[in-house]
Amino acid sequence: MTGVNLQGVAKKFGEIQVIHGVDLTVEDGEFCVFVGPSGCGKSTLLRMIAGLENTSGGQIRIGSRDVTNDDPADRGVAMVFQTYALYPHMTVAENMGFGLKMTGHPRAEIDAKVAEASRILKLDDYLSRKPKALSGGQRQRVAIGRAIVRGPEVFLFDEPLSNLDAELRVEMRVEIARLHKEIGATMIYVTHDQVEAMTLADKIVVLRKGRIEQVGAPLDLYNDPDNRFVAGFIGSPAMNFVEAVVEAPGKLQAPGLSATLTTQVALPGAGAKIILGLRPQHLRITEGTSHSVEMIEALGGVSFIHLRAPSGEKLVVELHEDSKLRPGAKVGLAPDASQAMVFTADEAGLRIR
Repeated sequence: MTGVNLQGVAKKFGEIQVIHGVDLTVEDGEFCVFVGPSGCGKSTLLRMIAGLENTSGGQIRIGSRDVTNDDPADRGVAMVFQTYALYPHMTVAENMGFGLKMTGHPRAEIDAKVAEASRILKLDDYLSRKPKALSGGQRQRVAIGRAIVRGPEVFLFDEPLSNLDAELRVEMRVEIARLHKEIGATMIYVTHDQVEAMTLADKIVVLRKGRIEQVGAPLDLYNDPDNRFVAGFIGSPAMNFVEAVVEAPGKLQAPGLSATLTTQVALPGAGAKIILGLRPQHLRITEGTSHSVEMIEALGGVSFIHLRAPSGEKLVVELHEDSKLRPGAKVGLAPDASQAMVFTADEAGLRIR
């Protein structure tokens, strides 16, 4: 197996530039996940690595080879798409081995590779079935098996679980994680679901408007985001953001929290506006009337309480005990100032450390 290296990779559609000079290294055997909102360029970047989109600038290397201008078939990659794209008239075994059959591989070799892929994906009982007799998760496993049979250097996944229901998504996440552990291949995976990213990735690449915002291990991005965008995107529910004003060194007033907080962060001068970030588990409901309960998500072991601050800002609080709160109730709020993150109030929203 081998890694992938992007150097100054750019993409234009006419006069519109959608990928802006991306530099990235995916190490050999690494599971790298591209995340970001719709339209951020994550699927376009993946398709450029696959050779399905031409590059407008920069270089793509797979291992020691410059593949920037190579045809997709010559890049040593296999791609699993959002749609299964299985041939309905073929059996599972025939679907998985079809690519090798078309390139003239011997029947014995095809059978051996299909059998190995079937073992890895636990498809032995389904090899003689047609796709219409399979569940969505089984069809996706067949699509992955077709990629494994090709023996690629790099696996590329473009939102492969988005068509599955919630239960199957969880099941397939486990399957893909197990697959990566067993075969040790380099994998690049695109998703808009940051829960998938957090549970699967060795490395997460957060994209926005065709640029990389931050790269790092899942918990590094969660605990130490570089800017407000990454802080808000990584984590579910999202981080709470409220406006605050610096009163004095180490001291700030946050009307949305109805609180004055102290911090060790090097704040700008008195009167400066900043944005304060607190995750739902770092807010605690207390007795009081400062905040209004708008909605309650009771999920069993955890509940998420949606509040409206006096300043109009919306907040979410995580509770791990039964709550007798009801929409319309008035409550107080106590933030854990030691967990607060501070960001600039401008569009860049850079972290102040």
